[in-house]
Amino acid sequence: MVEKHSDRFAYQQGGHFFYPKAGETLNQNWIVENLNNAFSTWNGKLTELWGLVTTSPQTFKGGAVWGVMQSLHNAMIGIGYALIVLFFAISLFKNTANFHELKRPEAAVHYLIRFVTAKTLVGYGMDIMLNIFSICNGVVSDMAAGMGGISQAMVALPGEVQSAIENVGFLASIPLWLVTILGSLFITVLSFVMILTVYGRFFRLYMYTALAPLPLASFAGESTQSVGISFIKSYVGVCLEGAVIVLACVIYAAFVSTPTVSGGEATTMVWSYLTEIIFNMLVLVGLIKGSDRIIHEMMGL
Repeated sequence: MVEKHSDRFAYQQGGHFFYPKAGETLNQNWIVENLNNAFSTWNGKLTELWGLVTTSPQTFKGGAVWGVMQSLHNAMIGIGYALIVLFFAISLFKNTANFHELKRPEAAVHYLIRFVTAKTLVGYGMDIMLNIFSICNGVVSDMAAGMGGISQAMVALPGEVQSAIENVGFLASIPLWLVTILGSLFITVLSFVMILTVYGRFFRLYMYTALAPLPLASFAGESTQSVGISFIKSYVGVCLEGAVIVLACVIYAAFVSTPTVSGGEATTMVWSYLTEIIFNMLVLVGLIKGSDRIIHEMMGL
């Protein structure tokens, strides 16, 4: 009686295990499995990215980090109020040679409005920033919904490539080992670089939120308000990075939906296929990593 053991790696007969000889399907199965594992890692990280793009900072990682950022933000409000007084006093003394100018109603109203505006921005900075993110995230969500999901961007080993690998002999499979090991390693590294970039976006959102009272206090002074304006522009840019990431995924999905599989012997076929796939992945990762620069150039931020 012949009993199959471990699905494909050995056979049992009379209490003894017999392993496949060199050149049988063990080597080829390992090559296919290695590629499938790399593609599975990439697809998993791409799916995770798709979910993170439309996730709000409040719900990221169950909201635990958001609670800490809220505490830091509240602690910064007191410092923000102190900076308001400082920036307001500097602006007042710098722009008024003497206090006779303040006797004019329009001048007094101008400084009063500036002071109240700065105090409102610092006091309600959290709500203002959440509303900005909500508006930008609405744009990102609409774009993601228009694509209809990330399934079109999933990568799978074509049947003809798998058949070519399974039909190759032992000696011919040695170059395939090297090609698939390097290709799988490269794909795995790219997948983690991609998801780490998206995680970095959340850390920047948290930093902007926690420290918001400090730059927003600069609106109290006429000479310092440019700091606050730059801060808001930069924050809007970080929020809109999700739109660039979605567009990059749309472009990537269009490329990988119709992979080109060349003819010839197995090593050439696998090398050609992996080169095309990795090139497309490099383009996607490059666009995601450069999303902050792209959005700043597009929006003039």
